[in-house]
Amino acid sequence: MIRKTLAATLLAALAATQAEAVEYAQFQPERSNIAFTSKQMGVAVDGRFRKFAAALSFDPARPTAASARIDIDLGSIDAGSKDADDEVVGKQWFNIKAFPTASFVSTGVKALGGDRYEAIGKISIKGRTQDAVLPFTVKQDGQLATFDGNLTLKRLDFAIGEGPWADVSTVANEVQIKFRIVAARK
Repeated sequence: MIRKTLAATLLAALAATQAEAVEYAQFQPERSNIAFTSKQMGVAVDGRFRKFAAALSFDPARPTAASARIDIDLGSIDAGSKDADDEVVGKQWFNIKAFPTASFVSTGVKALGGDRYEAIGKISIKGRTQDAVLPFTVKQDGQLATFDGNLTLKRLDFAIGEGPWADVSTVANEVQIKFRIVAARK
């Protein structure tokens, strides 16, 4: 009898814990964005990607169980002008005919305290894959959570800007990426 009562109590506690779990997994593309800043001849150039998808699962009570995948349509780039957009989708830059998508796939998430986290994973661009750590914060507001973060990529690690564009005195090697991903509760 005591075992049955203990088992029932444990099951009730487990059910209550699961009922309180909050998982953010419904990507909200209209509220999300991915932007970048590069430097050309020392001058900051801002841009963004108009199309991308995110598949994520994040429960603030269990951040180490989180997962994320972000796929960016490289042809959706807005680099500030039609000429720049046309140039960067070409073979020496993104080569979107051969590599239309860039991606980040998480392999783990580490809580840093408060609303700060790091997503550990792999970034793949133009057929090359690199380990990456994406620091981010999470702000919860009712049914939504906003994931804001940034990282610096070295474009030459991914063969972005080949030939004459490999000269880092013309276009800097470092590119600052900023993202905001909004997700609703599942």
